[in-house]
Amino acid sequence: MATNLPSFPARDEMPLDTCIRLREITPVVAVEFPGGVPAYLALTHQAVREILARDNKTFLRDPKHWPALHDGSIPEDWPLRAIVEGDHLATKDGGDYRRLRGLISKAFTPARVQALEPRLQQIVDGLLDGVIAAGDGVDLVPAFTEALPMWVICELFGVPAEERHQMRDWTAALLAHTTPPEEAFATQNALQAYLHELVECRRREPGDDLTSSLVQVRDESDRLTTDELVGVLWLMLVAGHETTVHLLGHAIVALAQNPDQFELANAEGRWADVVEETLRYRHPVMIPGFRFTAEDVTIAGVHIPKGQAVGVVYQASGIDTAEYGESADRFDITRERSGHLSFGHGPRYCIGASLARLEARLALSALYRRLPELTLAIDPDDIPYSPSLFTFGPLSLPVTLGTVKP
Repeated sequence: MATNLPSFPARDEMPLDTCIRLREITPVVAVEFPGGVPAYLALTHQAVREILARDNKTFLRDPKHWPALHDGSIPEDWPLRAIVEGDHLATKDGGDYRRLRGLISKAFTPARVQALEPRLQQIVDGLLDGVIAAGDGVDLVPAFTEALPMWVICELFGVPAEERHQMRDWTAALLAHTTPPEEAFATQNALQAYLHELVECRRREPGDDLTSSLVQVRDESDRLTTDELVGVLWLMLVAGHETTVHLLGHAIVALAQNPDQFELANAEGRWADVVEETLRYRHPVMIPGFRFTAEDVTIAGVHIPKGQAVGVVYQASGIDTAEYGESADRFDITRERSGHLSFGHGPRYCIGASLARLEARLALSALYRRLPELTLAIDPDDIPYSPSLFTFGPLSLPVTLGTVKP
């Protein structure tokens, strides 16, 4: 299904650089994804906001609305099918989406999340003990930025500690566009089978976790089927940790590259501002899955026909000079907050926004309180990044600890 469209990702170019280059041409651009699959990318703040505001109406998430996925145009072994065709909350529309979201949203209210702070702090402190014990050269990605979100989301949903590394491996394989098709489908099947087993385990031995609560809802009402329950778990366990992993990684890199901003944050305890500016400046999500046009539509002056796949690029919209001025690509925690789109907008605003903000604030505050002289032991230009069109962040951050404080 080869096209004459620009490739995304482009060879020998970072995805964000590709987006910035294409944005100079048009705010919404047709590109070719791996496998020769065409789709549209929304690259400006205005275009992304227009699309998010029309969720569940003009733009739908159920892949049945993408004819090319079913008429033979897109190969059956297209590796991204494992993500695009997943039966989970992010592929639901209308009443089904509202019903499923309502079943889990109460667990993520700001008040409920705030009550988790003592436990989150305990996890952060324990991980930092391990970082310090490892000494200079320790890689913060596996030791801290991956471990914290993975531990938190798995604890919330009752995934046993000994199985959390497997969950992380499955997530990385599923989200990488470089994963071979047979591995992508095998990974998806293995994860689905595991989640079914987790549901059955929590039916037999309920605990104080969200999976047990959802199993109870399934068994005591007609509001949730087993497949829907597994779909909810799939999205919450995968997306619920992956984005925070990269949020932390981007923040550490940005602070290392902008020592004046680190000094300000450290002196005034402005870690919440660091989190917000990181979300704008280097969003952990490249494309949060595809949306499909239910009708012909014009976005930011660009016509998109019915039945097309569209991705909103959060990373590109966050550094749009039309919205944030000529300093858009400068990390500045004193920047006036003007309503970035980092957690979405409209009916699909991120359920886990409060939890992600709290995790990141606690993690960064504790990291730099105990290691105020922390420096990267790698040139920022040499940092490897995730090969994913969906989420994007550092894969390795070796550091030198400097002075250690209790």
